[in-house]
Amino acid sequence: MATQEELFDAVDALLEGEPQLPAPAERARLREAAGVTQARLAAALKSTLQTVKNWENGRSEPRPPRLQAYLRLLDGWAERYPAPAAVPEPAAVSETFTGLMEQPAAAVPVPDVEPAAVAAARPAPSSRRPTRKTAVPAASDPRFPHGPLAVLDGDGTAYGIDGIVLDCPATTFVQLVEWTLKESGLGAPRLNRSGKDSDPLVVLTAAAAVKLGLPERLEGPEARRSLRLPDDHPVVKQVTKGKWKLTQRGLGPWARVYRPAQAGQRQCVHVAILSWDALDARSWPGVADMEPAEIARVLGTYAARVLTPRGSTATSGLELMTALRPPTRAVKNKSTGEWESGYNPGSLGTEPMDPAPPEAPQEHPVAQGWTGGFLDEEAYQWVREVDLLADEECLLPYAIGLDLNTAFLAASARLVVGLSAPDHFHAPRFNKKIPGSWLVDLSHIELDPRLPSPFTPSGQRPEGPAWYQTHTVAYAQELGHEVSPIAAFLRRETGAYLDPWHDRLKTAYADTLADLAVTADLDGGQFLTAMKTHKNVDPGMAAVLAAIKATVKGGIGKLRERPQGRHYQDGERWPALERPTWRPDIRAAVISKARVNMHRKMANTAKATGQYPLGVLSDCVVYASSGPSPLDFLPYTTSGKPLPGAFRLGSTPGLAKVEGVQEMAWAVDLMEKGLNPARHIKGGDAILDDGE
Repeated sequence: MATQEELFDAVDALLEGEPQLPAPAERARLREAAGVTQARLAAALKSTLQTVKNWENGRSEPRPPRLQAYLRLLDGWAERYPAPAAVPEPAAVSETFTGLMEQPAAAVPVPDVEPAAVAAARPAPSSRRPTRKTAVPAASDPRFPHGPLAVLDGDGTAYGIDGIVLDCPATTFVQLVEWTLKESGLGAPRLNRSGKDSDPLVVLTAAAAVKLGLPERLEGPEARRSLRLPDDHPVVKQVTKGKWKLTQRGLGPWARVYRPAQAGQRQCVHVAILSWDALDARSWPGVADMEPAEIARVLGTYAARVLTPRGSTATSGLELMTALRPPTRAVKNKSTGEWESGYNPGSLGTEPMDPAPPEAPQEHPVAQGWTGGFLDEEAYQWVREVDLLADEECLLPYAIGLDLNTAFLAASARLVVGLSAPDHFHAPRFNKKIPGSWLVDLSHIELDPRLPSPFTPSGQRPEGPAWYQTHTVAYAQELGHEVSPIAAFLRRETGAYLDPWHDRLKTAYADTLADLAVTADLDGGQFLTAMKTHKNVDPGMAAVLAAIKATVKGGIGKLRERPQGRHYQDGERWPALERPTWRPDIRAAVISKARVNMHRKMANTAKATGQYPLGVLSDCVVYASSGPSPLDFLPYTTSGKPLPGAFRLGSTPGLAKVEGVQEMAWAVDLMEKGLNPARHIKGGDAILDDGE
């Protein structure tokens, strides 16, 4: 029998009651307000992503000890991010900047604007090492039992993920669309509860394309240039007759066939045609030549880890940003009590936004007539002057190229960017917490000429005042120099817009490398050995890895997509400008941070070892070495660990791998011709090929 003390303890527990968590919707609101993804929260609480999703949609409740930890976190967020009724209206935010503009220009301090994703609210990253995956998990959403996509062959067999094989009876293109929507069971759930489910994707082999009445290839220069079938083609007419629509890109390598939504129901199918070069070999090496079932496995893995492909990897990279940060969410109207569409905090909204004149490419309408100079935040293209090479460097036998893993992805982590339109300020005080563009004179700063200047993509010392992104100016301060901006274009509202994008792609990158036997727990030597053969472990997963890297680089590039077509004239608007995601300032922020990160590593390496780079090209840097391995020159502490802040080997974004190894005489010869060894060190005649 229970003792009196045990009974009293039980009664006291009933009197105290169970810890009361906020409603599931409020839990999600607090997490989103803090800029924390579900994956990051799951890692901090040593739980799973699906469990966190269940907590936020009310399907399950946390249990001790996670219950107490989760409650403590939510209470902390609730204090920082009160319910909407207690949040100041946007006008209150503007008052700070209004007061700033009313002060005399010479004495104007730009206010300290805290980033939306406060570092203190961000849970610590998980210490778990990525493990080797063997297959894409089966679709768990009952609405899409057969996964996100299928590859259709000429005999009517549709190959899906996990070995799924479907029979597709369609003999025309329109029948294929209707089968996909009504019978196939294809599709994927949304990545954000305020977003949209992914439309199904059907990939056509050459034989399937011909069977459906499509040409095996797009013939003729006009067809290849426009990458679409002419409007009078029988299949295009068939689509129109069936009351379906095509987007402006028409019926090309990637086609979107849809009907306008009715009663909230989307009817849309994406079609990719392999023989029309839908899968660019640079982003999807070897995939177009694989068997249909293997293509389905490769694309299905990408769909599970990134998203269902919707075009080129660049397009998918941009679409992923919107899928993870939808522009709108359901908001209850206080007057009517009805739910309606409203702005989703932390997103870029639904309306396109013009950049400040110095942030725009020179052909942009806002740049016409602007004479104040332009932002030049680009990746490095620099080679050291030959006369700055020391004799002992020239006598070393090897030149080794190091490549930083997905450098742009690493730079996007915890990157605070502007979410609102820019405002012009005169002589503001510099504040590294405010994203924007600053007109500053950094030409007086003298740095070691054996290193590239951190302020220009050419690595040359700047000449006079120029426009710089916040991270570049902040680095000048970090190096101990005073900065006095002449003018600036700054943004009132800020947030870590790319954080969910970074988290998802970082996880996808690590998981795919783990499939190739390259994990984060390998030491330097083991990592180099694994990288020598990783592409041969599983060519399909190697292609997924290449696609993930292309998604990162292409997605950032798409933020500043330029006009296309020989008939374009400066000052005209082009289609990309109508996207809310056309944001050259965000692209500049990523590249600026990546370039600063590279310079910081080079400076720390030089300080520790006295070694200086021979050349830099974007995320590749070349060093002279006494041996054929980077272990022969990279700095390590006395305890044998990589020197903090310098280059470090590893699989994580921002760490380094080998790009190529050549003889030092080869590198010197190129440098004497004014050529950059970083551009050519990956050539086919490299001595070693440890990297990619």
